[in-house]
Amino acid sequence: MSPCAGVLTRFSSTTRLYTNFSQRMFPASHKTVIVVDHSPYFGKSCGHKIEYDIISKSRSGVSNIPLDPFCKSLWTCAVEAAFEYCRIVYDIFSSDRLIRFIAADTEARLLNTWKKSDQKLSDLMQIFAELGPANPEGNDENCSILHGLAAAVEVLCECTEEQHRVRTSMTDVASKVSNKGRIICFTSVKNESHVEVLKKSVQDALTQHNKIAAGSDNLLLINHCELVVLHVHIPEDSSLSLSSKARQNVSSNLSFRLISVVSAQHLASHLCKLVQLHHDLVMTTITGIPMKEEQNSSSSANYDVELLHHKDGHKEVRKNTSQSPSSSGDAGHKLLSQEENNILLKWCSPRGMSNELLYCTGAYRISPVDVNSRPSLCLTNFLLNGRQVMLEQPRKPGAKVMSHMLTSHGGEIFIHCLSTSRSYLEDPPSISEGCGGRVTDYRITDFGEFMKDNRLAPFTITDDQEKEVPISKAKTQLERQTRHWPMVISDTIIFNMASHIDPIPTIIAKLCLDEEDVTQCKKAIFHLVGIEAKGDPLPLPPGIRGKAPKKEEHYRQMWAELESLLKAYSSTSPEHKQVLDCLHDCKPVSNDCNAKKGSDKTTAKGTDKTSETEKAWKDLDKLQSMTHREKQDYLSSADSRTTEGAPPIKKLRISKDESRDRQKGGPVSLLSLWSSRIKAVNTMRHEEFAGRLEAVNNKTELYTHLKKDENGK
Repeated sequence: MSPCAGVLTRFSSTTRLYTNFSQRMFPASHKTVIVVDHSPYFGKSCGHKIEYDIISKSRSGVSNIPLDPFCKSLWTCAVEAAFEYCRIVYDIFSSDRLIRFIAADTEARLLNTWKKSDQKLSDLMQIFAELGPANPEGNDENCSILHGLAAAVEVLCECTEEQHRVRTSMTDVASKVSNKGRIICFTSVKNESHVEVLKKSVQDALTQHNKIAAGSDNLLLINHCELVVLHVHIPEDSSLSLSSKARQNVSSNLSFRLISVVSAQHLASHLCKLVQLHHDLVMTTITGIPMKEEQNSSSSANYDVELLHHKDGHKEVRKNTSQSPSSSGDAGHKLLSQEENNILLKWCSPRGMSNELLYCTGAYRISPVDVNSRPSLCLTNFLLNGRQVMLEQPRKPGAKVMSHMLTSHGGEIFIHCLSTSRSYLEDPPSISEGCGGRVTDYRITDFGEFMKDNRLAPFTITDDQEKEVPISKAKTQLERQTRHWPMVISDTIIFNMASHIDPIPTIIAKLCLDEEDVTQCKKAIFHLVGIEAKGDPLPLPPGIRGKAPKKEEHYRQMWAELESLLKAYSSTSPEHKQVLDCLHDCKPVSNDCNAKKGSDKTTAKGTDKTSETEKAWKDLDKLQSMTHREKQDYLSSADSRTTEGAPPIKKLRISKDESRDRQKGGPVSLLSLWSSRIKAVNTMRHEEFAGRLEAVNNKTELYTHLKKDENGK
């Protein structure tokens, strides 16, 4: 099986909901009815001016009179927003999600059907062009949005092609086919009472048409209907200002929501949010897209493009984000924006490799938010020409994670979710690969033995036994045996020298100890004391030996870890406490006391030596950072301070080597100063040779006792 099989099988995960007929579940997003008010009020201007004669105004000195800006009507704004809703749904779900349009004035005008052949945006545009805009000069006495709402409830009872296929494929399940729908109504509400009238009319229509559908073989009962009313009005009509209302349940089969939109120019943004909510869509913002400037082709700039797709495209990213530490201050870890449904991905240079070489976990159709913008057009044309774009999560520098890929299949653009973890088609991961990186020194053998010692077996409760579940005992035993259990070989010393420390780890984990167990533990402690007294090195692996090369350091770590092990179990019983007391009685003799005595001796005898040595090193570092002239000034001032403030001291003898380095008639050289200080420090560290002390002109006579013996003979 090749990795591309994952792409082919998940090409459109959303269609599986409707091809699985045995499930017989259709969500509310399967059928949507959009009702647009075609009354004279929607023929009014929205008040937002649009400049279209920009070229004449930008030219200076031209005598042409620029044309005045124009304003769209409420009807035009509502139809454009509804078409944006349809475009996004058709781009992402093709013909799986069905939308019907109804225009309401003096009567309800059904503009299309539930057939998939009628779900085309170009055909809908032609139908609305034939219908024409609302007439602002018309008579609105007989115009009512209630005609459109009643017709919307009626068409929701009709079967779609998929629902009819389910009913005909299986008998005796007609009443079990789920039938839910949604009504989106563009109108202008007068007051709160008018809102209640709309809700009551839809509720009455649901009750009436469900009674009709119950006795029909071609209609379906409406299980639930969601009514969304977009209250559209112009800013001048302050009397029509109403606040938006969140979704509320009117009855068991009807829910209601009111959205108030001041000025119809904001309708498109509201419909973009609604389509995400109704169809489980999320937004992906692609940043850093390199694109040549339109005015200057020689220069390029980076742009951002917002794409909509199904929410499953963010499943892997959200899972990784929830597992990463939230306290990280790095901006690269902030994948999720302030909006919950928006995620940020970075453009990566297109690769020449084919998408069959990538392990894909899902593919979902995309739709640009602003389809007519130049960056969106350039990106879609780039992808439709057979190119592909890799998208990476913004992380810390050097940690590049390719999580998504954009490419086209059959003239449709898909976003592919790439697996950021190990592929299922590869070999299973090794136990030596931990979360923090590759760790090769796990105690695998010891862990296998630990698993064998803590295996569980089926337990059957009989009548003559106490009804006590043994899982509590197993948990208690597991907690007791893991109080001190290092996972990595390099983190422990005592478990790497089992031949010398046994049987302490095994015995100390018991719940109860007898006298023989305590005696064996004490013998093991005495054995360790004897090894340290002999000066033998501990038998440690090479990796452990390299971390602490000194033998004394090994023993110090060993005693500290052994004490931690025994302290973890000291509160289990008095016998466990005896073992810890034995360690405390033996450990100071070989470790702590020696260290304390050595430190006291050094403090008593070597205080002056340490200060003298540190002073010499400080002077040397200071001299090395000076120039030649500064060194001469510093040395001359040091000599003057020494002669003025300090008592007279005996001059040190200068050897022939030092006399060569000394400049004639000049100050002492740096080498001479350094050599004299080192000799002064070295002379304080040992007793001087008796012959050198009694020497005359650096000469002393050896074996003088032999001459005395000859004279005595």
